[in-house]
Amino acid sequence: MLGNFTYCNPTKLYFGKDALENLHGELQKYGKKIVLVYGGGSIKKNGIYDDVVKILQDEGKDVAEIAGVMPNPTIHKLREGIDIARKHGVDLILAVGGGSVIDYAKALAVSVHCDEDPWDKYFIRFEEPSCDIVPVGDVLTMVGTGSEMNAGSVITYPEKKLKIDHVFADESVMPRFSIMNPVYTMTLPKYQMIAGIYDIFNHICEQYFSGEDDNTSDYLAEGLMRNVIEASRKAVVDPTDYEARSNLMWDATWALNTLIAKGKSMDWMVHMLGQAVGACTNATHGMTLSAVSLPYYRFIMKDGLPKFVRFAKAVWNVDADGRSDEEIAAAGLERMKTWMQELGLVLHIKELGATEDMLDDLVNGTLILDGGYRVLTKDEIRDIFRQAM
Repeated sequence: MLGNFTYCNPTKLYFGKDALENLHGELQKYGKKIVLVYGGGSIKKNGIYDDVVKILQDEGKDVAEIAGVMPNPTIHKLREGIDIARKHGVDLILAVGGGSVIDYAKALAVSVHCDEDPWDKYFIRFEEPSCDIVPVGDVLTMVGTGSEMNAGSVITYPEKKLKIDHVFADESVMPRFSIMNPVYTMTLPKYQMIAGIYDIFNHICEQYFSGEDDNTSDYLAEGLMRNVIEASRKAVVDPTDYEARSNLMWDATWALNTLIAKGKSMDWMVHMLGQAVGACTNATHGMTLSAVSLPYYRFIMKDGLPKFVRFAKAVWNVDADGRSDEEIAAAGLERMKTWMQELGLVLHIKELGATEDMLDDLVNGTLILDGGYRVLTKDEIRDIFRQAM
């Protein structure tokens, strides 16, 4: 393990079929004023909304609702929510949904008591909160982002064609508690399920494809990746397979709760490329990642060849006999492609609505990071998007 680091994660997890019962005890720790945040209404169709509201009523809470949080939450929706939360005098924000809803709740938590514009402060200048942070709790209904146990938030500004994430350093931004019942994820459409699965896998890749030391984090990452692959194959065949869905839920949490980031420089360029696609097309996040991953990894493979060789052998069981390192690494990416096709993931950004006319916006909307094996130029980013088209 290289470097110095601190690890602390204050989120309390309640996992399993009876996890929601723990909401009673958690609500008793906070004041009366609750803001309930959720998405497009699926939780009303599947009964989760009624279950949560009953517990809120049983605990005597005064509830205001922010409904209709979209898959790519916008700054306009955030500003709307700030007004609601301020007028209500919020004591706790309770997010019921997937990563987008929880991301939104965290952005709301750092904005309610902030006098500055949240877009400029948090997503342009990347400042930390200088105000009181409203506590957040969540009931998770879709897996993928790991937002239930981290301090990240992604917000989109549609008119500017920008989708930007901010991983806050302040541990108070992390959810105080997360309720995780794998059964809640079983009503998701297949498209959303497999998009979430790839989001999990790519979160691990972003932390894995950096650094060359013999790192404990990389061994943990390899185990998580192998489990995602195995569980995903079972879940696609039978979406009601509890063991598979529970493993995917747990994989998603540990993929991005900062544990496997320790001792790593980290890459995150697939996310930067994918978020540019999402900003231009409003496409599902996991699918934007799957569409740009292979072109990007093929481009940087030569720069991080030892790790790509290790990936091929340790994750995809590629036989190294008689092959050069380049051939082993390429074979690993081919097996990854086969798995992606097996799941039904999108492999080209044109399938998400991207066109050649969008290239300038895609390039200009891609934030260039320096944690991976290669720092991309604008021209290289353009070439990668062309390969992904």
